[in-house]
Amino acid sequence: MAENIKRIVLAYSGGLDTSIILKWLQETYKAEVIAFIADIGQGEETEPAREKALATGASQAIVKDLKREFVRDFVFPAMRANAIYEGGYLLGTSVARPLIAKAQMEVYRDTAADAVSHGATGKGNDQVRFELTCMAIDPNVRIIAPWRDAKWTLNSREKMIAYAQKHAIPVPVSKARPYSSDRNLLHISFEGGILEDPWAEAPEDMFVLSVDPREAPDKPTHVEVAFEEGWPVAVDGDRLPPEALLARLNELGGANGVGRVDIVENRFVGMKSRGVYETPGGTILYAAHRAVESITMDREVMLQRDQLSPKIAQLIYNGFWYSPEMEAIMAFVDKSQENVTGTARLRLYKGHCMVVGRRAEKSLFDPRICTFEEDEGAYDQADATGFIRLNALRLRVRNNAGFFKGA
Repeated sequence: MAENIKRIVLAYSGGLDTSIILKWLQETYKAEVIAFIADIGQGEETEPAREKALATGASQAIVKDLKREFVRDFVFPAMRANAIYEGGYLLGTSVARPLIAKAQMEVYRDTAADAVSHGATGKGNDQVRFELTCMAIDPNVRIIAPWRDAKWTLNSREKMIAYAQKHAIPVPVSKARPYSSDRNLLHISFEGGILEDPWAEAPEDMFVLSVDPREAPDKPTHVEVAFEEGWPVAVDGDRLPPEALLARLNELGGANGVGRVDIVENRFVGMKSRGVYETPGGTILYAAHRAVESITMDREVMLQRDQLSPKIAQLIYNGFWYSPEMEAIMAFVDKSQENVTGTARLRLYKGHCMVVGRRAEKSLFDPRICTFEEDEGAYDQADATGFIRLNALRLRVRNNAGFFKGA
């Protein structure tokens, strides 16, 4: 019951929804609200968000620096799995939500709160991601989802902005920038407002992390990314901690217009949604990792991993990071990465990220075997005759039985 809720921990960003919800929770539940702010690389936004939360009435505004944990324990594992949702989305928002919810639950326990809350709408994926994580950690946790609450009447951007004005709460959405965004170290996403027309081209002044590819430098940039057992460890020979490594790649990619994606995706709840994303560093990282895999990973291991990659992406997208199936599949991914140690060289040029070199000490690429020149007996081409005839056996039998329907 509402009267038993005295303290609520709100996952707070300082954006439109959570700015409104903080005040709404106080008014509706007559409860103390603690604002929890996860610093996962959203730039200069965390301190203003903390100050704004306190000014809006939060009893505490707790900021946790989660940048290293985010990249090390969430971004890199997704990249090692080659997890890309529906062929284009590198899961920048999706992979951040389980970490935010996990840290929010730590604050919930530490402050002896009665409930947790979030600003996700009833139409989106984030409500699922937040709540599945919370319930995986504490099956009995009380979750307040205002957008699904019967008392919630602020069911449009216009009503929310009016509510904010009534309570003198500054909000970041305006008629000049009619869309919402979410930023972290992996990406920035844009959705809603003018982007709800899938035919309308995203305005150029919307982008934050990358230059217009048409205005990028005329000279290409080369970058080398090194991996050890699938984990990124260095850029251009400089060993860097995870968050610094991704930040460096963001700078390089963004300066060359790399990493822009405009897609219509299928949300878990069943509807289609248009999203525009900037993921410069992640785009480089995925391409580099795949390049090192190409010379270090066994063919059949790669095939099995690649068959699992869409499922892993779906699990992340749908909020099942902390699920038994995810744990089991990722154990296979860990095994598959044991030999993925090496370096990839990439060329960044006007929005393109092209692999132009790869090397590894324990490479499976043997030039003595694959050469078009004389191989000095490393490969007997006559062996291919029996190989082809054995593979053709079932095709020949099918033809003899009269089943062949070719020309």
